[in-house]
Amino acid sequence: MTTAAAEPAEPQPGAPAEKPRRARGEQTRQLILETALRLFRERGYAETTMRAIAKEAGVAVGNAYYYFDSKEHLIQGFYDRNQTIHRAAAEQILAGEKDLAPRLRGVLHAGIDVNAPYHSFAATFFKTAAEPSSPLSPFSRESSPAREAAIAIFRDVVDGSTAKLDPELRKELPELLWLGWMGVILFWVYDKSPGQRRTRRLIDGAVPLIDRLVSLSRLRVLRPALRQVLALIETVRKDD
Repeated sequence: MTTAAAEPAEPQPGAPAEKPRRARGEQTRQLILETALRLFRERGYAETTMRAIAKEAGVAVGNAYYYFDSKEHLIQGFYDRNQTIHRAAAEQILAGEKDLAPRLRGVLHAGIDVNAPYHSFAATFFKTAAEPSSPLSPFSRESSPAREAAIAIFRDVVDGSTAKLDPELRKELPELLWLGWMGVILFWVYDKSPGQRRTRRLIDGAVPLIDRLVSLSRLRVLRPALRQVLALIETVRKDD
């Protein structure tokens, strides 16, 4: 007695066959992003078109737009990738340090190292990002994944340290450190010194001050002022 051969089952979402397709798609996405960043360095951001990026990457223009709706979305991809690289560098530093100051100093310097290859056209990005309605703004909805990833790095800086912190300050400190990092990046963007060494000096000078202020915040006499500062931050956050 024979039976009819069973028809092959259709691939289900998440089946193994989909994994190679996802891997190829991610490879193509990274190829387009890396090509774009190279062309931005070589030709400048404004002069580089999506068509030129697609041609250089060896993909169809429509394929480039499939992965990135615009040059602005390419920069969002750049933000996300840099956060991943910064996270990896930060983990190596944080694994070997327990005191707050060296943890913070190492993470800030690592962030500059990650961004260093793109300094030549960083000012072009900033001019666009400085516009409040720009999706490239670090405070925009579109930038929220990269922003949250960056704040998470500073949360690890704080939570893994031996620093004794007021509970309310501990909660707010990672975001405050991220805001300080944004100030460092702005300084770095316009730093024309060789290797942006002035930015390095800024980090080395600011970290001990931050560490000192964090230590002083535990003093009972300063707690009322600390509460006022934290209340002010919460007031500014509210959108009403």
